[in-house]
Amino acid sequence: MTSRIDQIARQAAVSKATVSRVLNERPGVSLRLQKAVLTAIDVLGLERPSSLRPRSSGLVGLIIPSLEDPVYPILAQVVQTNLGNLGYTPVLCIQDQGSTKEDEYVGLLLDRGVSGIIFVAGRHSDTKLDGSHYDALEARHLPMVFVNGFMKGVAAPFVSCDDRAAGALAVQHLISLGHSRIGLSLSSATSISDMRLADGYRDFMSRSFGEMHDEWIDVSFGGEEGGYAGALRLLDKGVTAIACDSDLLAIGAIHALRQHGKRVPEDISVVGYGDSKMMSYMATPLTTVRQPMLAMGTFTSHILVDCINGDETPSGESLFPPELVVRGSTAVHQ
Repeated sequence: MTSRIDQIARQAAVSKATVSRVLNERPGVSLRLQKAVLTAIDVLGLERPSSLRPRSSGLVGLIIPSLEDPVYPILAQVVQTNLGNLGYTPVLCIQDQGSTKEDEYVGLLLDRGVSGIIFVAGRHSDTKLDGSHYDALEARHLPMVFVNGFMKGVAAPFVSCDDRAAGALAVQHLISLGHSRIGLSLSSATSISDMRLADGYRDFMSRSFGEMHDEWIDVSFGGEEGGYAGALRLLDKGVTAIACDSDLLAIGAIHALRQHGKRVPEDISVVGYGDSKMMSYMATPLTTVRQPMLAMGTFTSHILVDCINGDETPSGESLFPPELVVRGSTAVHQ
């Protein structure tokens, strides 16, 4: 026990007597020193006494799509950190293809007595899907926040990146490099995010060139395989640049182009959408439009807790601005 106290005292830069008082919950220790001791315990990987462990105000459901797309683990981590700081424990539910569906997860979460649910790119994000089970949750007055997508008639906060602006940013960047035959690779024809990206793409292309070529918009399917297939079809249509609806599609597109004798970016430029640290470390670092997951996740966590506490919160949609991150997958058109 003495060596443990010595460790904590050295890490926290306090006396052993102060550590002992904190561990035994004795008076005479300021909040600042108490926090320093508890932080030292956590940093050293030691277990706090049960009475000094943070208490959770309740459980919060976090339903997200597959973790294959790197933006969703980033969002989940940000939400988890913020909810923990606010006294809540997230219950992570991952919707891998063929796994538990959203409404089944909702039933499981309700059985566990969650205080609220965060839905990320769920049924609310696809125009072909029915969202009637949200009505039942509204009737129960269950606090909810929806991320990446929007559904009319649901009286809850929605949080999204401004996909229209993202589509325009990608096109604007490629046009500035001298490209005019710009393709758009999408993974869905009914995703609200993809529809908005296409709106931003069409608007900027029309304003720049006075016409639109809808044949340069390719709809495939998700993941690297979808990007691979879409890039080959766009290559046949003579595009010199491709904007993609995700970084995964962009990675698949680059792979397809290289296998078919095209250099990226010398022959064809590619832009992704999302961004994560790994995009900087690819063989050709990916130019992408960043979704601000740190800001979105922080806002989502706080607004859900406000809903749980009965505070006034904005219904409707809050849009967060995207950011162009230029790396090595785009270049001046020769």
